[in-house]
Amino acid sequence: MYSIFNFLFKKKPPVEVQDIMKKYLIVGLGNIGEKYVNTRHNIGFKVLDTLAEQENLNFETQKLGEVTSFKLKGKTLILLKPSTYMNLSGKAVLYWLTKEKIPLENLLVITDDLNLSFGSIRLKTKGSDGGHNGLKDIQEKLNTTSYNRFRFGISDAFNKGTQVDYVLGEWDLEETEKLKERLEMSVKLIKSFALEGVNIAMNTFNGK
Repeated sequence: MYSIFNFLFKKKPPVEVQDIMKKYLIVGLGNIGEKYVNTRHNIGFKVLDTLAEQENLNFETQKLGEVTSFKLKGKTLILLKPSTYMNLSGKAVLYWLTKEKIPLENLLVITDDLNLSFGSIRLKTKGSDGGHNGLKDIQEKLNTTSYNRFRFGISDAFNKGTQVDYVLGEWDLEETEKLKERLEMSVKLIKSFALEGVNIAMNTFNGK
């Protein structure tokens, strides 16, 4: 039997499951609850909300998250906003990869990054968690650091000892004004990832 572990760890699928290779899991990291909606840490949710709005999609509450999906030129993109809170994001990611039999190379995780200037975007195919608790849990649940992650820069413009307040703080006025264009660029990156592959998407969008 061809198990989910074959998919997760890149075993080549037989012909009869080729269609599964056309499915993608796009995960935006964040925390549930009204008080977190406009915080920097919730940029993953905000990116998916922007994509859903463009495609006229509505998220539905399902197991371990808010979920919706749409077709894009023969590809199926499943959008997931985990309801586990940031620190347990891996539980939702593993569940939906398994449920939908999505190969690991078709996973994209969207997260905030303090090490990038505001609005900078960087797509990578592997790497450490960088001290990010959401990525740390995903790494532990998948037992690998080799999965695609889309880092959205929130900058490190905070005083020593105030990192938590900064990350869980809301965007300032200047950031808010610039955010719309950055979110639209992020949506283009996601679609490029699904349609053209991670390498082309990296070459096109990294550094923009």
